[in-house]
Amino acid sequence: MSHQSLITCFIAIVGKRNVLTSERKTAPYRKGFREGHGPALAVVKPLTLWQQWQLLEACVKANVIVIMQAANTGLTGGSTPTQGCDRNTVIINTTQINDIHVLAPQHQIVALPGASLFSLEKALAPYGRVPHSVIGSSCIGASIVGGICNNSGGALVERGPAYTELALYAKINNDGSLTLVNELDIELGDTPEQILNNLQNKAYSQDDISNTGKLASDREYADWVRQTSDNTPARFNADPRRLNQASGCAGKLAVFAVRVDTFLKNEKEHTFYLGTNSTEALQTVRKTLLEQASDLPVYAEYLHRDIFELSDNYGRDTVLLIKKLGTNWLPKFFNIKRQLDSVCQRMPFLKQGIVDKVVYKLASLFPSQTPQKLQQWNEKYEHQLILTVKGHLKDETEAFLDTIKHQELDYFLCSEAQAKSAYLLRFAAAGAAVQYAAINHHEVESIVALDIALKRNDLNWFESLPEDLNKKIINKLYYGHFLCHVFHQDYLIKKGEDSKAIKKALLKLLEERGAEYPAEHNVGHHYHAKPVLADNYKKLDPTNSLNAGIGGMSKKLNYAAEEEH
Repeated sequence: MSHQSLITCFIAIVGKRNVLTSERKTAPYRKGFREGHGPALAVVKPLTLWQQWQLLEACVKANVIVIMQAANTGLTGGSTPTQGCDRNTVIINTTQINDIHVLAPQHQIVALPGASLFSLEKALAPYGRVPHSVIGSSCIGASIVGGICNNSGGALVERGPAYTELALYAKINNDGSLTLVNELDIELGDTPEQILNNLQNKAYSQDDISNTGKLASDREYADWVRQTSDNTPARFNADPRRLNQASGCAGKLAVFAVRVDTFLKNEKEHTFYLGTNSTEALQTVRKTLLEQASDLPVYAEYLHRDIFELSDNYGRDTVLLIKKLGTNWLPKFFNIKRQLDSVCQRMPFLKQGIVDKVVYKLASLFPSQTPQKLQQWNEKYEHQLILTVKGHLKDETEAFLDTIKHQELDYFLCSEAQAKSAYLLRFAAAGAAVQYAAINHHEVESIVALDIALKRNDLNWFESLPEDLNKKIINKLYYGHFLCHVFHQDYLIKKGEDSKAIKKALLKLLEERGAEYPAEHNVGHHYHAKPVLADNYKKLDPTNSLNAGIGGMSKKLNYAAEEEH
């Protein structure tokens, strides 16, 4: 099938306005949120599940690579095209198929491929329930299906990776044929057209929904994370425990819907703010809470002094936006900013990073949004922990913390405003590093951003780099989900240094420590897939027609060997 014939076929399915082919219009979809960029023959935006299936059929027939994309908020380039493929790439963007079905008695929902975590929060609010993730990804419009496909983690201590064994997906077989697999345990019909239309129109009854005991979340994780003497990480993307069809597929299946658990919202929560200059003291907090607390904390978010300062300055735009306009505007803001970036890059007379500089200058007109007490704490203590517990655990938690206070650790109970500000600062951390690098591109070569999972019994959790690496790095930024031992480590590389070589050296050091990577952002085009993960991708997508090239794997049909360079 010629390129024009395929485009004509797309237009017949979804209409001309939903088929994008120009460089300008496809640019925001071809560039990742933090990294990743490549060519695409077209971006196609189906309005229904049946259209999504028809588009897939056309792509399979035309022998093109397909990337299933929702909000394009991934941090490792896994939802964007890549260079060097042996076939053309088509992006099927599903953001217009965003229905959420709340199943009685509201303990589970069915999410279609474009439904966002943010929309799910609003859908569940009347029932006093919440999604798997309620901070971070939810605020930037990330999709529910995307979280499942990437086994995304999140900040909530007891939830673990996003996971379900209940999904509806299309699979490309060894012979190149396309098969629809219904594992939702909902009776929807026999043919793809019947199944997809019945689901889209919610043409099923309570009697059609089965409860077979399949997991719709990682219900074992709360016990798993408590095992602090275990010599393996609590959660990471290549963990075979949580690779199951759609879960962890990273776009190697075309997912149409997932069925996932919802969670009871805590009636009351208390947030403590901890500070220390002793890594041992903070580790004692971790072991004490995981081993002795009668119930797990809600959040335990770590911030190093350097990322605190950077977020307070270069993340101020994000914090202001949420404070002044609410999280409703955040996905729109990031989308508008991405489109402006795309336009400015095509204008040679505009300086590099112009959009970030303007946004930064505007935000700088406002004072720091971080309460003075938090700033004082940061000046006094190198390591800080934002610890939130359920209402009934306040006294117990204070008793635990009081026993550790003599070990160079102090804490205070946050007011509601202080707690909100602390979490906004933590949320702004990843974007702050990106903005700093864009504005200071004359001194920053690039960011090497790693998300890692340390072993549960690793006592030396804070990284110490050899001097030959340190001298090549402007700043090391550490933050993460402390009780889970999952850390985000962003390195600002000095101008002129070899970022790829530095990244390789950093990953080698992590391997020597027994750490796993990535922990929750998945491999995308940022990491090499380890054998367990690579084998899973090949099993799910034997012809390498979906999201080819992720994890450093072959970009060729049937995973043909790449040429040596």
